[in-house]
Amino acid sequence: MEYMGDDKFWDEKFASRSDELLGPEKSLVDNIEYFKVGSVLDIACGDGRNSMFLLEKGFEVTGVDFSSRALERLNRFANRKNYTVETKKIDLSDIGALSNIGVFDNIIINHYRLSKEVLANIHNHISENGILFACGFGHKHQADERIRKEDLIQPSDFEEIKKTFGLVKYMENKDDRGFFVTYIFRKISN
Repeated sequence: MEYMGDDKFWDEKFASRSDELLGPEKSLVDNIEYFKVGSVLDIACGDGRNSMFLLEKGFEVTGVDFSSRALERLNRFANRKNYTVETKKIDLSDIGALSNIGVFDNIIINHYRLSKEVLANIHNHISENGILFACGFGHKHQADERIRKEDLIQPSDFEEIKKTFGLVKYMENKDDRGFFVTYIFRKISN
């Protein structure tokens, strides 16, 4: 089985996907009421299943991903519904990947483990009282050749951001795909 952490894997996967978009992440749908009205940065957005949901809810969305094919699909899905979405091809493994991205009212990280170094600076990209939503395979998930241990979200990933964010909600759930965690943080007012 091929490791799912590189752009070639995802470009091929998105090139062969049907012309239908997957539904949004259930945890996002169930917790949308926590989001601050305004803008959203969708980190590792893929082809936009969450971006499209957020656009439909009235948010301004910027999606970033390292797969060109994914971003092409997101733009196509948005155009079909006459939505405007900004997309940027960014390699999130680069520590400075988000340095010039701007400031957003909300940031979502879905099914991607952002490095501690990038997370340590995420407060620079969220407005006051903004929401950081992180969801994905968690620390209790059984790692394999596709989802390695280093891809699993760990509780310790968020130690550094506790200086500028308060934890609003934490959830764990398990289904046939594995063990998942959701963290919702709010940026603390200065």
